[in-house]
Order: sequence, then C-alpha cells, then structure tokens
Amino acid sequence: MTTTTRDKMIAGAADLMSRRGVNATSMRDVVRHTATPRGSISHHFPDGKRQLIAEAVTFAGKQVSIPLEKAMNERGVIGGLRAFVASWRRQLEATGFEAGCPVLAVAVDRYVGEASDRDDETAQQHLLDLADGVFADWRQIMRTALLREGLAAERSERLATLVVASIEGTVAMCRASRSTDALDQVQEELETVLSTALARTAG
Repeated sequence: MTTTTRDKMIAGAADLMSRRGVNATSMRDVVRHTATPRGSISHHFPDGKRQLIAEAVTFAGKQVSIPLEKAMNERGVIGGLRAFVASWRRQLEATGFEAGCPVLAVAVDRYVGEASDRDDETAQQHLLDLADGVFADWRQIMRTALLREGLAAERSERLATLVVASIEGTVAMCRASRSTDALDQVQEELETVLSTALARTAG
C-alpha cells in the first residue's frame, strides 16, 4: 500500500508527539520531520494543528489496538499481554528511550495551537476526549479477552484498567531511567495477577 503525503504527516506528528509532547510539535516541525511540502498543511489539514494532532491521536491508538486485539485473539490473555509489553519495549529500545506514548502525551500536555489557531480550550477538550476514547478502546480489548477466558465482567473491567494504566505509566518511567527494567518487573507482576485470576475461574 502506498503511503500518501497525508498519512506520512499524521504518522510523523504521532512520532514527534511521542518524543516531544503536543506543544513542542509544531506544523513546521512535522513538515521538516516528514520531508513533505509545506503547502501540504493547508491542503490536507485545513483546520491546522488541532486537526493534525487529533488525527495523529487516532492513528496512534490504532497502531496499538489493531495488533493488541490480534494478539489477544490468537495468543490469549497472557500471550497477548506479553506481545503488548514487547511492542513497547521495542519502541523504547529502538528510539534510545526517546519515544513514549503519544496518546499519553495528549493526556498530560496542555494544547497550545499555532498563532493562527483560535479557541485552544475547545481543541484541548476534543483531544482529551480522543485520548480517553483510545484508552477505553485498549481497555475494552483487554476486557473482552478476559471475559472470553471466563472472568466475570466487573473483575475483567478492573484488570483491563490495571493493565493499561500500569503499562502506560511504566513506559514513562522507562524513558526517565533509560532502562526497561521497570517494564520487565511490571510485566512479571501483571502476569502473576492475571494468571491467578484466570486460574480461579478454571477451578
């Protein structure tokens, strides 16, 4: 499949957000990072930075949710968890611990638009809603996998939230320490918690 200029800019924005955060990701930076024509901005993103960042959040969410759902369907809860953690470990190591989660960046960074933008508050709320939706999607994938393996709905909901929150927080810790030690520790504990919960359903 051919990557369009628009797709390239969205992916590039997501990459920059994962490294720098939302505010430090300008339209000019995206153009430079993706080696795309500056005229592409107004053509593909008439609403400017807020549109590009919003689409980058959706893109980043799918970059995780699609392989996560596939792994959960094919490998089960524990195998899916290992694949989930492995994908974050690869990203951290491949980028020298520079890149974290662009969705988390939206959740913790306050949006400030370009000089021509208006109503940053509305844009901020929209981006937070998108980030919340992405996290909810990841939790739902985990919850569905737990339900499929016999766990009760309420317990599945709580454990799904635990997994996503734990991994997201640990990725940030790994960036700070420039080590995946914390990720390894959290994976081990999550596997223990999930395995114990699933074993009780089998009994």
